[in-house]
Amino acid sequence: MERERTSAIRAVLIDIDGVLTVSWEPLPGAVEAMERLRAAGLPLALVTNTTSRTRASICARLMEAGFPVTSNDILTAPAVTAAYLREHHPGARCLLLNSGDIQDDLTSVTLVGEPEERAVPESDVDVVVVGGAGDEFDYTALNRIFHHLQRGAHLVAMHRNLYWRTAEGLDLDTGAFLLGLERASRVEAKITGKPSEAFFAAALAHLGAGPSATLMVGDDIESDVLAAQRSGITGVLVKTGKYLPETHRSADGTPDHVIDSFAALPDLLERLASASR
Repeated sequence: MERERTSAIRAVLIDIDGVLTVSWEPLPGAVEAMERLRAAGLPLALVTNTTSRTRASICARLMEAGFPVTSNDILTAPAVTAAYLREHHPGARCLLLNSGDIQDDLTSVTLVGEPEERAVPESDVDVVVVGGAGDEFDYTALNRIFHHLQRGAHLVAMHRNLYWRTAEGLDLDTGAFLLGLERASRVEAKITGKPSEAFFAAALAHLGAGPSATLMVGDDIESDVLAAQRSGITGVLVKTGKYLPETHRSADGTPDHVIDSFAALPDLLERLASASR
């Protein structure tokens, strides 16, 4: 059931994977919809928990697909994580477990040990940083992290998504492993990406926009849509990507709006603009 809000929307936050693309291939009508948003002059930011690529790499891939975006439009979980670590753990020695090279976005963060070594002395790790899941999340790596946590290391996770959509279907993501680590070590992870309030606050600050005048569109009803709504942002759920009807029905809340795909967003924005006049 759709809940109409009458506030004029002056800025838009957009998830990438599952909303604009799947396996980095553009979804039908997504490029054209983005072009319409650009033509309307709406400030926008692409907010993503993607941890396999840097902001520059994401931008390059989206531009190749035809999206009118720049690196400054993109806000990633790794970039927000770096800001969090600089503020709350300055100078900390961080062990990163992640699928993909994101070091360029972890500016001024001290990383110890290479992922393939997995042999960092326990005394040399202050913070364990968990990114996106992949082949690196094997028993040896997870058990090593478990040992660090038992010895007092802090646990920071870029997100706790359970799965994500690829061209082949749904694949397990970080949350499936993070739950076990938290329970076994009795350490609760600090989440820096979506759905954390800090991530949405960073996105609003990036755009210079207030929550009541901002809309968030995503395919994850919990991490994208309801989390945004808890921050006072209008939430829009798309029925693409990881969207599942059963997840929608069992969610803890109701999206402000539900549309079939990102291609329908410009028309929704025009309808909301008319309603606010």
